Amino acid sequence: MIMTCVIGGNSFHVDFSKPHDISIPLRAGEINVNAFYLPPVQMEPFRAGSFVGDVNEGGSCNVKNILFNPHGNGTHTECVGHISKEPYTINQCLKQFLFQAELISITPQTVFDDHIIKMDQLEKLLGDKRPEALIIRTRPNSDLKLNRQYSGTNPAYLHHDTAAFIRDCGIQHLLLDVPSVDREEDGGKLLAHHSFWNYPESTRIDATITELIYVPDEIKDGSYLLNLQIASFENDASPSKPLLYRMIKA
Repeated sequence: MIMTCVIGGNSFHVDFSKPHDISIPLRAGEINVNAFYLPPVQMEPFRAGSFVGDVNEGGSCNVKNILFNPHGNGTHTECVGHISKEPYTINQCLKQFLFQAELISITPQTVFDDHIIKMDQLEKLLGDKRPEALIIRTRPNSDLKLNRQYSGTNPAYLHHDTAAFIRDCGIQHLLLDVPSVDREEDGGKLLAHHSFWNYPESTRIDATITELIYVPDEIKDGSYLLNLQIASFENDASPSKPLLYRMIKA
């Protein structure tokens, strides 16, 4: 289905029948992405008396109990409630779901044992573009990201000055293929989170961070229409399904 959309005063054709899904699904077991030493996703049939929620075990239907943590078990979108004393939830903060987005690829700079996305790298790649959403794909990139065990590996992260630059560009939604915008172990400072949301000075309540995406190489850098889908969780974060659509100028 091809529709014409007006974005930033310009008209674009968008084929909604051809989305690029950049989410990592929640899957049960060890063969799944994981971070922060969180237990893997568990999916077990519900059992009550003679009822079992598994057709292969003789049940009439499949009914599973699911145990997971959105912050380390797959693609998730979080709001400022992740770091705030106030009880903000992603369901309250994210009210719009379609955004003009820019996809860029960056090789983080190595500083001793750290791999850091620096502000000068981002400034050069972004130029004068000021999208509503920014998607960062880190290099090297492979489908190993779909089941990587990140715990204890000190993955790449944003310098807090980079997060402040993104904020000052007016970018509301930040998406990355790493477990966190901050260093895995930073003493609880979470400087990039605080800088991006400008918390608590002038909190950007409607801004979001999406982590643990995966963008295959066949999706080229450039401008896209982003559909940022979440579940209606009254929680600081929700599993999410960001979809990208190519925009063709009308």
